[in-house]
Order: sequence, then structure tokens, then C-alpha cells
Amino acid sequence: MTPTVFLVDDHELIRAGIRAELAGELTIVGEADDVDVAIEMILERSPDVVLLDVHMPRGGGLRVLREVHASSPAIHFLALSVSDAAEDVIAIVRAGARGYVTKSISGVDLVDAIRRVGAGDVVFSPRLAGFVLDAFASSDPAAYSESVVDAELDQLTPRERQVLRLIARGYSYRDIATELTISIKTVESHVSSVLRKLQLSNRHQLTNWASERNL
Repeated sequence: MTPTVFLVDDHELIRAGIRAELAGELTIVGEADDVDVAIEMILERSPDVVLLDVHMPRGGGLRVLREVHASSPAIHFLALSVSDAAEDVIAIVRAGARGYVTKSISGVDLVDAIRRVGAGDVVFSPRLAGFVLDAFASSDPAAYSESVVDAELDQLTPRERQVLRLIARGYSYRDIATELTISIKTVESHVSSVLRKLQLSNRHQLTNWASERNL
């Protein structure tokens, strides 16, 4: 059976290229360039495979994968990214992706990878498979923690990371504003953005998140 596919990527040119490569081979049932829209449409259309960009604003591919899997664990995810960093691969696989390939993949190989993931196989670009094997061969789950944290921090801008670390040290919004020479309103805006990206509800949760990770 030919799997149905949903595309998630925040670049129109990338999606257009993918559509061209998949035309006549696979059925595309939708696409999205925004995390929230992607989650809603994927749950509505229930594709067999989601072709997922990893680095996107507002939580990225990790957020899409986690929220969809919470409701529809049968939907399979294949990450398609420009990044071949070990921390990206490990984080997305631990979240539940069935595979990870880079955007240098050929059209023919991409179609094959989607078909295989749709059939229940796991698929990785050759170099990336080694990262996964090395990571999951470890008997200590803590061996993954730094990579996962890095993947979550990658969602944040440099300024947001600065604000996060100062909050972890117990700084007030006023103190942060003084330290970074920005307004209190700008601090509040950065904190709101960080909360949204890390899927946290309040400053207390944010402080705990940062403290637990020794930030």
C-alpha cells in the first residue's frame, strides 16, 4: 500500500522541491509551515507518514512529534533536516521518530525512505545510524541527557538563553533588564517566548527546568 504523506517545513521552496520529487510516487495529503498548524492538520488528516523538518520556530519538529504522538501514536515520523548533528538525531529519535535523513538525500532515496517508514521500518542516513546505535547502546539513560537538553536549547535565540540563565540564578525581571541593558517589557517578551518554546506554563516551572539542567 502506498503511504499518505504530510509535509512540515517552514520554507516554501523546500516544500515545493519535495512535492516535485514525490509527485506520481506518493500521495501528499497536506503541508504546513507552522508548528501549531501542523499539529492541528496532522491530527485531522491522519497521514501514514509525516515528513518533518527538525528546526522550526515555536518548538520545532520535536514539539510537533510529541504532541501528535500523545494523541495518535500510530502516525509515523521521518525527520528531514539540513542538520546531521548527533544531538538532533538522538533527540528526535527518542521523541519517537522512525527515521532521520538529511536534505542532501536524492529524490529516489527519499521516496524509498518514506515507503519504508510507512511500512514500519526505521530509516537513517548511513552516517546518522551510528549516532543512534552508539546512544542507545549505552546502559545509562543519563548519557543522552546533554544531547536532549542541547536540542531543546537550540530552539532559543542567544538572547533568550541569556534571559533563561539569569532567571535560573534567581534574577528578577528588573535585574535582568539592568544586566542586559534592555527594558523590562523586552524581558517579559523573551520569557514568554521561552515558555512557549519549552512548553512550560510559568516562571516557577522555567526556573526548575533550568536548575535541573545546571543552567
